[in-house]
Amino acid sequence: MWRAAARYFKSELLHCGGSRSRIAQVDLYALAQHRLLCSATAEVQTVDRLCGSSSDHIFSPDSSILSQLNTPLEDILDAALLGVVSRYDNRDYFRSLNPYRSAVFSSTAEPAEYIGYGDPYEGTEVDYDERGIEFFMSEHAGAAVEAKEMERKKGHNKLQELRQRQIINETEAWTNAEAQYEEFIAEMCRKKLAPNLPASQLLLLGWYEPLRDAIAEEQRAFSELEFRGERASYGPFLCQLPPSQLAVITMHCLLALVMSNEKMGYVKVIQAALHIGEAVEQEVLIRKLRIGKAKKNETKRKGITKDDGISTIESGKVELTTSPELPTQATGMQKLRKLRLWRSMLQKASGSDPWGPTIYAKVGSRLLELFMETAVIRVPSDDPHVDASFEPVFQHTNKKFVCTSGRSSTGFGVVECNPLVLEQIDKSVKYVIMPYMPMVSKPKHWKGFHDGGYLFLKSSIMRTHGSKEQYDIFKNTPRENMKKIFQALNVLGETGWRVNKPVLAVLEQIWKEGGRLANLVDAEDVLVPAKPETNNLDELKSWRREVGIVKRTNYERYSLRCDVELKLAVARKLVNEDAFYLPHNLDFRGRAYPMHPNLNHLGSDMCRGVLEFAKGRPLGETGLRWLKIHLANLYGGSISKLSFDARVAHVDTHMDDVFDSAENPMNGNRWWLKAEDPFQFLAACIDIRNAVKSGNPKTYNSFLPVHQDGSCNGLQHYAALGRDRIGAGTVNLLAGDVPADVYSAIADRVHRTIEKAALKNPEASKHAAIARVLLGQIDRKLVKQTIMTSVYGVTFVGARIQILNRLKERGIIQDGGELFKASVYAAKVTLDALGEGFREARCIMNWLSECAQIIAHSGNSVKWTTPLGLEVVQPYRNPSRHLVKTALQDLHIRSVDVDSPVLKTRQRSAFAPNFIHSLDSTHMMLTALASNQAGISFAGVHDSFWTHAGDVDVLNKLTREKFVELYSYPILENLLLGFQRRYADLTFPPVPERGVLDIREVLKAPYFFN
Repeated sequence: MWRAAARYFKSELLHCGGSRSRIAQVDLYALAQHRLLCSATAEVQTVDRLCGSSSDHIFSPDSSILSQLNTPLEDILDAALLGVVSRYDNRDYFRSLNPYRSAVFSSTAEPAEYIGYGDPYEGTEVDYDERGIEFFMSEHAGAAVEAKEMERKKGHNKLQELRQRQIINETEAWTNAEAQYEEFIAEMCRKKLAPNLPASQLLLLGWYEPLRDAIAEEQRAFSELEFRGERASYGPFLCQLPPSQLAVITMHCLLALVMSNEKMGYVKVIQAALHIGEAVEQEVLIRKLRIGKAKKNETKRKGITKDDGISTIESGKVELTTSPELPTQATGMQKLRKLRLWRSMLQKASGSDPWGPTIYAKVGSRLLELFMETAVIRVPSDDPHVDASFEPVFQHTNKKFVCTSGRSSTGFGVVECNPLVLEQIDKSVKYVIMPYMPMVSKPKHWKGFHDGGYLFLKSSIMRTHGSKEQYDIFKNTPRENMKKIFQALNVLGETGWRVNKPVLAVLEQIWKEGGRLANLVDAEDVLVPAKPETNNLDELKSWRREVGIVKRTNYERYSLRCDVELKLAVARKLVNEDAFYLPHNLDFRGRAYPMHPNLNHLGSDMCRGVLEFAKGRPLGETGLRWLKIHLANLYGGSISKLSFDARVAHVDTHMDDVFDSAENPMNGNRWWLKAEDPFQFLAACIDIRNAVKSGNPKTYNSFLPVHQDGSCNGLQHYAALGRDRIGAGTVNLLAGDVPADVYSAIADRVHRTIEKAALKNPEASKHAAIARVLLGQIDRKLVKQTIMTSVYGVTFVGARIQILNRLKERGIIQDGGELFKASVYAAKVTLDALGEGFREARCIMNWLSECAQIIAHSGNSVKWTTPLGLEVVQPYRNPSRHLVKTALQDLHIRSVDVDSPVLKTRQRSAFAPNFIHSLDSTHMMLTALASNQAGISFAGVHDSFWTHAGDVDVLNKLTREKFVELYSYPILENLLLGFQRRYADLTFPPVPERGVLDIREVLKAPYFFN
């Protein structure tokens, strides 16, 4: 037994960060005995003796043996020993104490050999020491062990309960909806009347039964070997699920697309078909897993378990046997060949190969077509003597879409929703199934491309958007190289959230009363003006223009209303959860995003306002101060640009308003509505009020996330790369009494240049006249967008358009020609000012673009490795299109292959911003890992880091340390070496010279992130 404990203990120490060479100095066998026989607070001399010749004792806080441990030593040893003891007595007890499933080890990654609840020493010979077990369970240690057992068992049971709920949420959403529809239909048959349901839900119920029956008929036709048209290609896949389930998936997928689409009331056929087809495949995979699990639990021998027409073999393969029915009239050679073909198609469809876009399109198109054929809406007649008529809910038509160039593109097939349905459809959001909901249990740890995140739902660690090149490179990257990426995503995913109930209540009240407040959309449409009774062409033309404006406004309002309803629907479902989690994955640059698309902390002010951390933390010494600074930041405007002390003072002078907003948000003076981010501002008001009212703010438990935001973060990274001291000062990489404002600094440069030009003689200077027109118009707002997008490689034309739009909004320059000239000149001066203010940064930006151009002109994609080991590939290639004939229409599916020609201009222009994004994601992940090790909560929104108010000082220290650590590496030199290795036949320019910035000065920069 002692040897087993020692071996187990050693594995725990190594896994939790202990040095292998130092641990080897410890007599683990003796130490295990000592831990069993002595109390946790052992005498140092005793432990020193057990460590042999080492003068370092293992329980010392300063121990170099275990200096890197991220878990308390006593917990590691106790977990190891308890596990070994319990294997002789109670195996379930061992499972409950498994350290990888306990709260103590919640931040520890699971090694592959410990996945599940297996005993790592199962099958090995272990000395059985009955006296040791008896002593261990004696009264000397019994009370402590019993207490620890009960605590861990309680936590384990809770985790298991949440995990089971999460599995049900992921695997039974469609099944539960199907059962509910069938129950409503049965109720209608029994009572001979419609159930007492809202009108919007009755609509869905009315569409369900006809669609279900139409799908059943389609499956029957396939089973009877009627291979007409495209049925042979989609039929085997359409038969993988019951018709009732397919009906629910089709209805809810299409409705979700219509409501989330930017355009009111329609969605492209290709988009809808692929979405429905992929959802069907996902449910088929879940069904296979459920059946395989049921079979595994039922018996260990090979056999068949039937479930609604699907059988499973122990190998996990699924094949249809009774649904649809085997053809009974298969006589003659022709029908025999058809029968063999039928069986072959079913066998292929039920295999393990992914379906892919072609199958998605064929299956989705047929289900879409059946839905359009069966779904109708009753249209009442204006004439009381005329019966109501029925109209299709959806129609297949063509629309032209406007390209980014402004020209009208070729037509696309769309599914258009009946306007009468649109009037009710946004109220149906609460009934629409959203499979990728926030999780009620912690996400599965990432271990591979498709291994992590949701427990059963299809999850990919990277959003490759069909780029096989990126997928292949990721799959070929050694897992060890991805370790920190996996760990960082796990940290982000394991941050617990809950709904802020007071803020949600205010949001619900505003929405119920018609919106319009706190940046919420108006819940009502604008009335369409009546057609004037005139034949005057000018008046009619003006009316049509006005109608067009009103319709566009209503389209936008409809889309925004659906968005609000979707977010509210998620919040309502989660409002009583103690905690929920947002699994994260990456884009191709390495930036992390929540996989749930609706209610997350990357969303709008409304989303952020109704979210708070699931765990509270005491404010401590400085927490209340940071809450006040946070409140000032959310108020925005000039207040957020003051020094920290001035921001606190501003809030202190408005404490009456803070209390009024918190206690009477709707009927008070509504000060909170003046903020730029009103819902987050209201949440902060409530938290400050509660902290002050508690009587002791230092001990007040705050759940509110407090943000620390970078200052024009892209330029911060450029300044660090180029060691650009002048640029560093304008983006707060250097210490200062007040925060620097890069937008104001550049605006001042532009103003001085234009002021000098305006003093010159117009006859001698070509810019003098237009400079005089611009006098008085150069400010922060005019240049801000251009400065922000300069990091993303904005062109001169892009900058000119941005400035022209700002000038047009002001309405001072009326003449179109003069407006154009003013925008040209202002854009040129702004870009020149940026170049002067960030000289080294501009050189690096140009160098990055030059390298990308060399690579792209060789016919290759630009590839690089981030400092955390992520292999990045720019996916910009000319997509190939292949025709897919479907039951509804011919669809052109775009795909990007490794052999597709690269888009040279896109590869060049996008590289600099993409490279910077890969660095800001690296900084965020490094900070997330350090925060986790420091024991503080962390959430990240690219260049905005969140934690509890009481932990902001710790986060600020880590944020600066990790930035300095990142830029202490020779990033550009490593990038160049990588290019030279990957593209050995190409010649690249040398890395530009850097400036004189000492990157360690960031450690003392108070407004670096603020």
